[in-house]
Amino acid sequence: MTELLKRILPTVQKPARYTGGEFNEIKKDLASVRVRVAFCFPDTYEIGMSNLGMRILYGVMNEMDGVWCERVFTPWADMEQAMVENHLPLWALESQDPVKDFDMIAFTIGYEMCYTNILNMLRLAGLPLHSRDRNDLKNIVFAGGVCAYNPEPLADFIDFFSLGEGEEITVEIVSLYDRAKAEGWTKEAFLLEVAKIPGVYVPSFYRHEYAEDGTLARIVPLVEGVPTKFTKRIVEDLDKAYWPTKMIVPSTEIVHDRANLEVFRGCIRGCRFCQAGFSCRPVRRKSAKVLFDQAVETMEDSGHNELTLSSLSTSDFRGLKELTDDLIPYCADHKINLSVPSLRADNFSRDLMERLQTVRKSGLTFAPEAGTQRLRDVINKNLTEEEILTTCANAFSGGWNNVKLYFMLGLPTETDEDVLGIADLVYKVIKTWQANAVNKKRGLRVHVATAFFVPKPHTPFQWEKQITPEEYLRRCRLLKSHFYSKSITYDYHGPDLSRLEAVFARGDRRVGPVIEEAMNRGAKLDGWDEFFNYSYWVDAFDACGVDMEYYTTRGFGEDELLPWDPMDVGVTKRFLQLERKRAYEAKVTPDCREGCAGCGANCLLKEVDCDA
Repeated sequence: MTELLKRILPTVQKPARYTGGEFNEIKKDLASVRVRVAFCFPDTYEIGMSNLGMRILYGVMNEMDGVWCERVFTPWADMEQAMVENHLPLWALESQDPVKDFDMIAFTIGYEMCYTNILNMLRLAGLPLHSRDRNDLKNIVFAGGVCAYNPEPLADFIDFFSLGEGEEITVEIVSLYDRAKAEGWTKEAFLLEVAKIPGVYVPSFYRHEYAEDGTLARIVPLVEGVPTKFTKRIVEDLDKAYWPTKMIVPSTEIVHDRANLEVFRGCIRGCRFCQAGFSCRPVRRKSAKVLFDQAVETMEDSGHNELTLSSLSTSDFRGLKELTDDLIPYCADHKINLSVPSLRADNFSRDLMERLQTVRKSGLTFAPEAGTQRLRDVINKNLTEEEILTTCANAFSGGWNNVKLYFMLGLPTETDEDVLGIADLVYKVIKTWQANAVNKKRGLRVHVATAFFVPKPHTPFQWEKQITPEEYLRRCRLLKSHFYSKSITYDYHGPDLSRLEAVFARGDRRVGPVIEEAMNRGAKLDGWDEFFNYSYWVDAFDACGVDMEYYTTRGFGEDELLPWDPMDVGVTKRFLQLERKRAYEAKVTPDCREGCAGCGANCLLKEVDCDA
């Protein structure tokens, strides 16, 4: 295989995607290895190597005695064609061994539009797509990540799902497999035991039954004693949790070619459209001292020249000043660029940004999400127009001249007045620059982008209708017609991808055959504009007799059994319903610092701490 691969590599784009051999990759002596795990990321190398979760779990598994975890990524189209033509199966980077030689095959799934990549990777590995057709203990396929909170579209293909944060549950799963392999268990015996681990869901142990109107009627256990509720796993003490200070240094450029430092998990906000904001609760933070020590160790080992502080809302981290007071001098002495993304317009610190950007003022990015105060209250953005404009004035007077503003169209209760409110807000930002800019010769650039709202599980908007693609495009045209200034650049996401994302996000088991059919027709790498072909999907839905409207414009009833109801992220359904009611009343719910709203996520903690 290695010689064949050497002949192929010069013929494809970015051959370093497929070679391995990077600094800090982990290799082990096979004589000491009892369990081999192929850790698959269902997208290209440059996307997967930017994924922090993959880096963490790669290290966690490789710290286990007798376990060797290796990386596998989706090949680009040219490499896939060469693999098929030369009968070369999908392989892992560290050993170059075929994936079918591995004991366990793990997928991390963070985006619905990678579902065809999962099936395609199994096919390229020479493995049966369906769980029922993989009968041996070898080649157990399991998956985790945010998409596992509604696993049903992939239920036919994945042997079991791991819910929540993986540092602890992954060790329990792999350790159980180690025992099963040593004792010669069958696949069925292993699945029966792994289902007893809290946070593990085995789809084949349940049957879904549907009512005449097509709604989900019942979820019937097929095995006695299996759980009917699956609670996500969390790591309580992040200071003691594993952190990959010896990060693999990529051999080729990746999307986020820098070191990351995760400051806390969860979010104190309650934006009603945000799946991560609800599914990642409760808030847990690291101490500033631990973060500084991890940053220094990571930078000295990797040689990166950029360090990013990451979280869902970094400026909400209470230890940010203490941490940056230590990091800024260190980074300056070592010529390291320190960046703090995920800033909010209501707590923007010009002082901090000026200290971070002593040489060049890069652009600022904010996400008001909606153009009017009424609609921002509907989505619980907890952000006022005054805060947005005050922040912009503060920035413009400090020398900034570029700003990016992100919005969504199609939010619940949105009207044309709300759409035009975006244009109104943008022109107020321009006027604020005119009144406060210290360097007007450089001019102002305002980049406005709108996305198509996708209702997601485990949010207050999980029941909502998605507007039609035609209506979305009408609103885009309406907004664009009110942008006259040359300072404004406007982009909007196409509706087709977001429509499919809504289908997969809220899909049930009837969507699985559609994914397989679309892949067979050529769908792959759907997150890339070069490859996304909506016609493959339209034809696949027609061929399978599945109506996209059922999962999009139909909406869901609050009394309806939802495919993801058995998955417990800690936030109660009753709380989500209350938040939906408050949304339609345009009432805001204060963030967690102002008082506990009673979402239920604290029940996952032994010791309660809502403060980031």
